[in-house]
Amino acid sequence: MGYYRSVGSVPPKRHTQHRAPDGSLYAEELMGEEGFSSDSSLLYHRHVPSAMVASEPWQLPEHRTTPNHPLRPRHLRLHELFAPQSWPDTDLVTGRRLLLANADVRLEYVVGAKDSPLYRSGIGDELVYIEDGEVRVETVFGVIEAGSGDYVVIPRSTTHRFLPRGSQPVRAYVVASASHITPPHRYLSRFGQLLEHAPYCERDLRGPSEPFELEGRDVEVYVKHPGGGAVVGTRVTMPHHPFDVAGWDGCLYPWAFSISDYEPLTGRIHQPPPSHQVFEGRGFVVCNFVPRKVDYHPLAIPVPYYHANVDSDEVMFYVGGDYEARKGSGIAQGSVSVHPGGHTHGPQPGAVERSLGATFFDELAVMVDTFRPLELGEGALACEDPDYAWSWARPAQ
Repeated sequence: MGYYRSVGSVPPKRHTQHRAPDGSLYAEELMGEEGFSSDSSLLYHRHVPSAMVASEPWQLPEHRTTPNHPLRPRHLRLHELFAPQSWPDTDLVTGRRLLLANADVRLEYVVGAKDSPLYRSGIGDELVYIEDGEVRVETVFGVIEAGSGDYVVIPRSTTHRFLPRGSQPVRAYVVASASHITPPHRYLSRFGQLLEHAPYCERDLRGPSEPFELEGRDVEVYVKHPGGGAVVGTRVTMPHHPFDVAGWDGCLYPWAFSISDYEPLTGRIHQPPPSHQVFEGRGFVVCNFVPRKVDYHPLAIPVPYYHANVDSDEVMFYVGGDYEARKGSGIAQGSVSVHPGGHTHGPQPGAVERSLGATFFDELAVMVDTFRPLELGEGALACEDPDYAWSWARPAQ
């Protein structure tokens, strides 16, 4: 992240003795990216953080994928994936269902009300968008409270768990990367500060503010990691609870950001998707489409022009409002549209004329553009609208 923070008890000088009140020596752990060449944090544990007493396979949910062949756009109805009777027994880690994937990113969805096990990804950073509900995210760095409209960025190898709060289940959309997830580099100074033209700033980011320590023996941690060219799982048993950190400092830690704090960029004529970008990873970008004033040229066409994604697949998750360009397609809140490279797409018939003269769009969507083709997971195949691909050929509505 490049935004330094210090939480809890740390010594005045790094890599020097740091003792607990009882005189015992804390175990210092460096958690760093790109070897020793990028962002890192130092954590001070009461116990040895590498200690483990057991390791056994964790059988992951179905992760096989199917090519998008024959090539066509797709509409996924995510709210059909989890029946209400399943919510009490589903957690936000083991209950995820795979929608789309390539070598750079996996897009998953889950609805659940059960506390998750302790978990970490050994593959890459994970971006969790809370579509609905309230959740407490407990991590080795501390606690983050998150709710509807929040993104939670969890760095690779961060041990954490999700504890839903309130009377409703949590709906979560997961962007699980094979790399790090950061703000767009064009919005960062060469030292990592968010610049004046960025659509959000450090004041909008929420990280853990105090240490969080728990006691426990023989504690299981679920780990996803690479294995044989695929994603595999392992359950590691640690002799002590991993939440034993008395303090930490550095620039690598989990953080949350509300989509409502994103300031949209607008112009006289239609602005392309990069103007809505909020995150980037290797081989993909994430954009927001938020409520905003729209184009003010006297002859402006506010909805998007038709466009062919010759280098990317476009995945749009509709999470709120009224998405003007898709009226008549079947798209609604909870929908995901998949427009693959090689397919020209754009407004539904009639949407261009209806949009003329509009001054404001009340829409909320999360878009992921990938630069390698996506394949379909079992979750996508289970909730696909079979008629969507032909919706542009229907009469205007």
